[in-house]
Amino acid sequence: MCGTGVQNPGGTGRWGGRGRALPSPAVRARPLDGVTVVELAGIGPVPFAGMLLADLGADVVRVDRPATVAAADPASPPQDPMARGKRSIGVDLKHPDGVATVLRLAAAADVLIEGLRPGVTERLGVGPEPCHAANPALVYGRMTGWGQEGPLAAEAGHDI
Repeated sequence: MCGTGVQNPGGTGRWGGRGRALPSPAVRARPLDGVTVVELAGIGPVPFAGMLLADLGADVVRVDRPATVAAADPASPPQDPMARGKRSIGVDLKHPDGVATVLRLAAAADVLIEGLRPGVTERLGVGPEPCHAANPALVYGRMTGWGQEGPLAAEAGHDI
């Protein structure tokens, strides 16, 4: 018997029958194992969605402002509960090197999620067009309170 598994008390199930150990939950595959997500840090639904994707096994890389990452103490647990299960990188999106970093991340990712106001990622150079030029298969997810167009598009709006 495996010392780290959960006992299978009966039956002749998939793990070989009576008394055989099931793999521990930490070893079992999760639905999003192997999926890489880039999250442009923000507030509201995007960090929450990133946390849930990480819980389901995705490798989530959160793109934070450099000051946010520099202020974090690596020996302490994260103060932001939405950071659970994520890696973080400090990037200055107003600098060409920062934009290039995000585009490299997008080129290697499966998904990019952002919740900035309409037009912000385009102005920064990390909107859907440059990201899709780097990775045509990238799923580019946007979460805004009022959509990309319309009379309330520029207004903030969050819901979790």
